[in-house]
Amino acid sequence: MKSKRLHIFHPATLFFLLAVLVVFASWIFEIYGICMVHPQTGESICVQSILSHEGIRWLLRNVVTNFTNFAPLGMVIIAMFGIGVAEHSGFLQACIRGGFTNSANLQRNVICWIVALGLLSNVIGDAGYILLVPLAAILFQAAGLHPISGIITAYVSVACGYSANIIISTMDPLIARISEEAAIAGGVSYNSVGPLSNYYFMFVSTLLIGIIIYFVVNKFLIKQFASYVSSDEIDYRKPLSHKERRALTISLLAGVIFFAIILISTFSSFGILRGVGGNLMRSPFIMGILFLLSLGAGIMGMVYGFASGRYRSDVSVIDGLSHTVRILGVYFIIAFFAAQMFACLSYSGLDKCLVLWATDLLVDIDLSALPTLLLFILLSGFINLVMVSATSKWGLMSFIFLPIFANLGVSPEIVQCAFRIGDSSSNAITPFLFYMPLTLAYMLHYDKQISYSQLLRLTWPFALAIFVGWTLLFVVWYLCRIPFGL
Repeated sequence: MKSKRLHIFHPATLFFLLAVLVVFASWIFEIYGICMVHPQTGESICVQSILSHEGIRWLLRNVVTNFTNFAPLGMVIIAMFGIGVAEHSGFLQACIRGGFTNSANLQRNVICWIVALGLLSNVIGDAGYILLVPLAAILFQAAGLHPISGIITAYVSVACGYSANIIISTMDPLIARISEEAAIAGGVSYNSVGPLSNYYFMFVSTLLIGIIIYFVVNKFLIKQFASYVSSDEIDYRKPLSHKERRALTISLLAGVIFFAIILISTFSSFGILRGVGGNLMRSPFIMGILFLLSLGAGIMGMVYGFASGRYRSDVSVIDGLSHTVRILGVYFIIAFFAAQMFACLSYSGLDKCLVLWATDLLVDIDLSALPTLLLFILLSGFINLVMVSATSKWGLMSFIFLPIFANLGVSPEIVQCAFRIGDSSSNAITPFLFYMPLTLAYMLHYDKQISYSQLLRLTWPFALAIFVGWTLLFVVWYLCRIPFGL
């Protein structure tokens, strides 16, 4: 990076300090007897001190399981197996060399592709964080750009655009179901709430967010980095030899056959990868999509390795599976402390109490519909800095705000849309995002001095620009009375 940086904390140290902060905050909040009422169940939620006798016993009993049950851990390892084989065998490099040209628009095309794939990745859940971010680093490096700028571009595209898509994502039915339950509980009409109730707005939002990210990447992000000299000495502009091109063709054919089998097994009449009721939600296809993508990448990498002559035995394949251990070693250390921090936050109930406390502040403000909606967007973004699970937040906030906005003449799908704007816009800057440790580990692979402060400095312009642009689109949409969805 161009500017001289003041190194603050290693990412692992940051999460350790955050865990310590949560521990002491829980102790102080319990002393003052902080309790809130759950809006759906009426249950009293009180902060539990981790420094109490029971809290210390809980922590010691669960240190190991806090780490092994850390949500992204298993997914990252499985994904890295496939990526490792694909990279170690030379398959990824061959794909890039076969697809790249000396076009003057090469860098622009790479940026556009990464932004587009990041925005569309929420169709398959959180896989974008795990698969696209490392791929973006390789593509940016091949195009003559700094790989960390590729990591940031992919990370921001996935995180800040998590609610937006041109097709229905896994998020839409989950959020709609919570909205429907909250509307029923609050006696609010919910006829307009469904998986597609925000579709029109989110379709346009995807285009807007893509333009904003592309603009900030070109005007801000790329200028933050000096040239990068790779240690692997791969010439991505070198044409493929006849043997390499033949191996690439065979491996891609193997990939087409593999994914054709998966699609037939999912969408055909016998559809063994569909859910029990015939739908895709919670089906083996959706739940196993990350493994299937990793397996597909691994198969193509393995076929390429044997066809090109780089692999000659199963030992080479095992070497490929372990190829990414150098990145995972750093990630495991960061993830261990991050897992303890997330577990302590959940056990103490601090996140839920802070959400409900902040919600009560907005409830007491008496304004008209549009100003209240704008404050609600801001509140959603602020709360997301502490509690990142969209469904958990909406499960608390919807039961409070849907009846309030109904009295102001605002229908549930509009309130839901406002929540999703604030919730997604600040994803890239919160240290409590599950995939923040993984992103930092990827960045550390290219720059050993990276810390959360550098990541925050690189991502806040994106978060601010997306928040402002997306909110302005919402205001125009609302004032023009354009339907938000189907």
